[in-house]
Amino acid sequence: MSEQKSAATILGRRPRVSDRVLKALIFLSAGITVLLLAGILIYILVRGFPNLSWEFLSTAPSTLKKRFGILPSIINTLYMIVITLVISTPIGVGAAIYLTEYAKQGRFIRLIEFTIETLAGIPSIIYGLFGAIFFGTLLQLGYSILSGAFTLTIMVLPLIIRTTEEALKTVPASYREGALGMGATKWYMIRTVILPSSLPGIITAVILSIGRIVGESAALLYTAGSVTNLPANWLTHPASSGATLTVQMYFAVSEGRYIEQGFGIALVLMVIVLLINGLTKVLAGRAGSKAKG
Repeated sequence: MSEQKSAATILGRRPRVSDRVLKALIFLSAGITVLLLAGILIYILVRGFPNLSWEFLSTAPSTLKKRFGILPSIINTLYMIVITLVISTPIGVGAAIYLTEYAKQGRFIRLIEFTIETLAGIPSIIYGLFGAIFFGTLLQLGYSILSGAFTLTIMVLPLIIRTTEEALKTVPASYREGALGMGATKWYMIRTVILPSSLPGIITAVILSIGRIVGESAALLYTAGSVTNLPANWLTHPASSGATLTVQMYFAVSEGRYIEQGFGIALVLMVIVLLINGLTKVLAGRAGSKAKG
C-alpha cells in the first residue's frame, strides 16, 4: 500500500509517462554534468601533478637557467584577488543593500538593474581595453597590478550586486517587520537581521567573484602585463607589472614548449581556488555565528 501511495500523485493518479521521461532526463543531465566536471578535474590532476615540484612552485622562471617557475605568478594572483575583493565586496554589498532596502522601486531603479545585468554580460576583453585606456593611460598607472585589479573590480561588481540582491530578497518580510516593530532602527535591522540571514548568498557572490578573478586573462593582458619577476618591495609591488597564473599559463601554452607546465599551473589554480573558497566559508561561518550570538 505504501508503495502505491508513493507512486501516486497528490491527485491520486499515477505519474504520467511524460513525467517519468522528464525526470529521467533531469537525472541524466545532472549525471552528465557531474561526470564532465569530474573528468576535467581528474584529467588536470593526472597531467599536472607530475609537473609539480618544489623548484616549480618556489622559483621564478629563467631562460638562462632553463627553469620554469611560477612563484611570482602565484604572488601576483594573490595580490589581484585580495585587492579586487577588498574594493569590490564593500561597494557591491552596499549597492545591493541600497537597491533592496532603501531605494524606491521605479523606472530609475529598474534602469539601474538592467544596466547592471548588461555590464555582467560584456566580454572581458572590452573591460581590458577600457582599463588600459582609463587606468593605464588616463590615470597613468601603466601596466600594473593595480590597473588590473581596478579593471577586475568593475568586472565583478555586477556579479556581486545581483547575487547579493537576490540573497537579500530571500529574507522573509516578517524578519524586517518584527525587528522594526521592536523599535530597532533600519540600519540596526539590516546589520543584525538581514545581513546575517543573507550571508550564504553573499558568500556565494564572493566565491563566484574569486573564480572569475582567478580565471581571467584577456583583461589582464592589457592592464597588468606579463612580467614574472619576484617582488622587490611588497608594499610597492602592486604598482608594478605582474603576470597572474592564467596569463603565464596562456603564454606557456601558446608558445607550445611548456604545455605540460601549463597543466601544472592549472592544477595550482584549482588548489588556490579551493583553499580560498574554504577559508571564505569558514570566516563567514564564524562571522554569522557571532552576529547571531
